[in-house]
Amino acid sequence: MSDPILDISGLTKVYSGGLKALDDVDLAIRQGEIFALLGPNGAGKTTLIGAVCGLVRPSAGRICAFGHDMATDWRRARARIGLVPQELATDMFETVIRAVSYSRGLFGYPPDKALIEEVLRSLSLWDKRDAKIMELSGGMKRRVLIAKALSHEPDLLFLDEPTAGVDVELRRDMWALIEQMRQRGTTIILTTHYIEEAEEMADRVGVIRNGRILMVDDKAAMMARLGRTEARITLAQPLDVIPSGLSDFPIELVEDGRELAYRGGDGTGKGRAEVAELTKALIAAGIDYVGIDVRESSLEDIFVGLVAGQEGI
Repeated sequence: MSDPILDISGLTKVYSGGLKALDDVDLAIRQGEIFALLGPNGAGKTTLIGAVCGLVRPSAGRICAFGHDMATDWRRARARIGLVPQELATDMFETVIRAVSYSRGLFGYPPDKALIEEVLRSLSLWDKRDAKIMELSGGMKRRVLIAKALSHEPDLLFLDEPTAGVDVELRRDMWALIEQMRQRGTTIILTTHYIEEAEEMADRVGVIRNGRILMVDDKAAMMARLGRTEARITLAQPLDVIPSGLSDFPIELVEDGRELAYRGGDGTGKGRAEVAELTKALIAAGIDYVGIDVRESSLEDIFVGLVAGQEGI
């Protein structure tokens, strides 16, 4: 496997008031992947991005991007990194095309009208190029932030809550755009409150809580290892206790004995097979049921369990 394009080791940030926003973070990002960093508010996601992008000075640790140590060779590395911030911080009185063109110049790149046009068209902003940013909708302003970040053709792009405050249609458009960027070879690190975004797009997922990385894994492997099958079986007649013949199944009586709740498996389909065996055991025991509802854990279920500190999710 090739060396990571971003290698973070021992990254710690303690603010003057004593708040430890990052606590000995280790993270390696692969070329060309979409990496989703999930965590609750205050977990350290934005601080981590700020440290890599030069907006936050770390208290300890090392950041190496594209083989450059960010502490000693920051400019060369930063020129290859794009950032779409969470906050809509841009000159609202500037026109779209001037704002995006200016962002390219900030990184020392010469003007490139053709590239700027391509970026604006890809974001459905070309028709708005002469409009002042203040005149745009919230979703269009978010697109301007993405255009500014893409203006210098970054190899690594940070998206900090890119779809916050936009409607479902715009969110889907941005998902498609992110996939296009990945196909062009851009590596993307995404933070989001919409966990379905990570489930839809990410190759790998990291979970951060209280400034510490709890887990990093391929999305499919994480869901296979931590996923579970849940089933609710509605009984024809309520039960007072679970019959001894069913005691080997991970079940419990709920709803005053009117339902059996199953939770087991390992995210690979084993649970559904066990639910089928459970229904056969019910019939063999003379217990009739009138309904069954089966579902698999989502990435959101796994995430909620991790940040809540649950074991054996």
